Amino acid sequence: MNLTTLTRDSEALAIALLALCGGLLAGALVMEHVMALIPCPLCLMQWVWFFVAGLCTCAGLLHNPRWGIYPLLTGVAALIGGGFSIRQLYLQTLPADQVPACAPIIDYLIEVFPASEVLRAMTRGTGDCASVDWTFLGLSIPAWALAGFAGIVVLAFLQLRAGNCPPAGSLAAQPH
Repeated sequence: MNLTTLTRDSEALAIALLALCGGLLAGALVMEHVMALIPCPLCLMQWVWFFVAGLCTCAGLLHNPRWGIYPLLTGVAALIGGGFSIRQLYLQTLPADQVPACAPIIDYLIEVFPASEVLRAMTRGTGDCASVDWTFLGLSIPAWALAGFAGIVVLAFLQLRAGNCPPAGSLAAQPH
């Protein structure tokens, strides 16, 4: 199978998207439960948008992978999640005196504070979001998450494009 055939195969791209979303979520769970890294509110929002992107892809696979709305929704979810990654990267670059105040862990926030405060912490971030607890190849977790979101956007675009092309080998795909 060459690259041209792969980019025309909407189902294969949807499966690749689903595998990428699942792999990113699995990596996040390993970081939390194996490496004992407690996710900050912005990390949790990124998890939510990885899940939403995977859910949109899964819905497309179950319904019709060639229908353009599913890769479009997947790409939008990835762009929103990428925005949260960028916000966290911004917080990580702030000088120490400009970092927002730290907040309690999310479980406590949910139990004690009103939903509006929890949502504010999850969308704006807290001082915990500014700390860099883990890096790989010089990049922090939100930078890797942003790369993951970028990969999702690229695959969703390719799937959208493949859904608009006739299947390889069909009469419509052959030159006249």
